[in-house]
Amino acid sequence: MRKLDLLWTLALTILFEGITCFFRFGLDMQSTKDTGFLKTLTFGLRIHHGYIGVLMVGVAYLMPATSPFRAWVLRIGAALVVSDLVHHFLVLWPITGDPHFDLVYPN
Repeated sequence: MRKLDLLWTLALTILFEGITCFFRFGLDMQSTKDTGFLKTLTFGLRIHHGYIGVLMVGVAYLMPATSPFRAWVLRIGAALVVSDLVHHFLVLWPITGDPHFDLVYPN
């Protein structure tokens, strides 16, 4: 990655992490048990944004090298993965003692 790509990825990571923290803690959702509306929309699976990021990075490598969207798909995908890792290991783990990587929502 070029230096500019890394800067964009860092900026997007900070944006995604800010959004994640706001919606996670700013709307009185203090535990995963309070996210019932997400459980309904995803049929009980916890779709972490890092998983979507991994898919986006894979899609970016399948796109033609000349595609103008390839760089942005790669940047956004990488930022989603990094943001998810930051959120789980530097936010949730120190607060709750568990990084919350469960694939299904707790009952």
